[in-house]
Amino acid sequence: MGGGEEPIYWPKDTRPDELLRRAISDEQRASYEAESNAYLQDILADLNVRDTEKVNAHLETIKDALSGEISGSISLLQGGSTKKHTYVDGLSDIDILAIIDNSTLVNKSPSDVLEYFAERIRERLPNTPVTVGALAITLRFSDGYEIQVLPAITTQTGIRIATSDGVDWSNVIRPDKFAEKLTNVNRLNNNGVVPVIKLYKAINSQLPEELRLSGYHIESLAINAFQNYSGSRSRKDMLLHFSQYASDAVLEPIRDDTGQSIHVDDKLGDAGSLERKKVSASIKRIVARMRLADSEASLARWRELMGE
Repeated sequence: MGGGEEPIYWPKDTRPDELLRRAISDEQRASYEAESNAYLQDILADLNVRDTEKVNAHLETIKDALSGEISGSISLLQGGSTKKHTYVDGLSDIDILAIIDNSTLVNKSPSDVLEYFAERIRERLPNTPVTVGALAITLRFSDGYEIQVLPAITTQTGIRIATSDGVDWSNVIRPDKFAEKLTNVNRLNNNGVVPVIKLYKAINSQLPEELRLSGYHIESLAINAFQNYSGSRSRKDMLLHFSQYASDAVLEPIRDDTGQSIHVDDKLGDAGSLERKKVSASIKRIVARMRLADSEASLARWRELMGE
């Protein structure tokens, strides 16, 4: 070892974290379990606060602006976090499909439709920042709500959105299929999966941007993590299970069954990419903090983890 210190190998029953766990009395442990789960439930209550009337007013304004000068119709379909009930106030975008039917816009390219949308919105809301991306326009309202509007066209075979490069229209997408899968998994787990997604989104939002998972990625991981779950149904234990699962699962791409893209996590690259390894390491650090909180029976550790 060249004079260096020999590594220490702890027998399982004498690891420091295990000794610390055993040093805490059953009464202290029970109190911690109750307090930590009550705390996470309080966090959920705060995350669930949404001004539905205000959001609906924004959507009505958008619809009026987009429909004003065209033939046919444009209908708005809530997608993303809002429809799946995993929306977190201040942490999640509100995604809207603007479905174009029997309009001259159907024959235009996705980029032309996006520019048309942006022009109409800017005319109607001159003080609202509007950003044009490859797939959607994003509106940032002064009250803090951020709404993404994705153009979609109605064809004889189904709904199509822009391809990932924004050049052409995609294959037929199935916007309800993913929501149905998530709803089913949530129901199988006593409606505990959606709360876990919301709690993890709160943790995820504190990470540097390059280490954050998209909301769609988190939801996809949750479906897989809880398909055959048989563990504790407590908020804390389910959140730990999800984080442990995600720390390894992010190393592999997840196929997108909705048809919107090849994978839900294309931005992280191929399996085992450097980006995936960085994200995996970040989640493992989160898992380590959760385990430390459990070992110490420390509610304060959970408060730190949730950003308080």
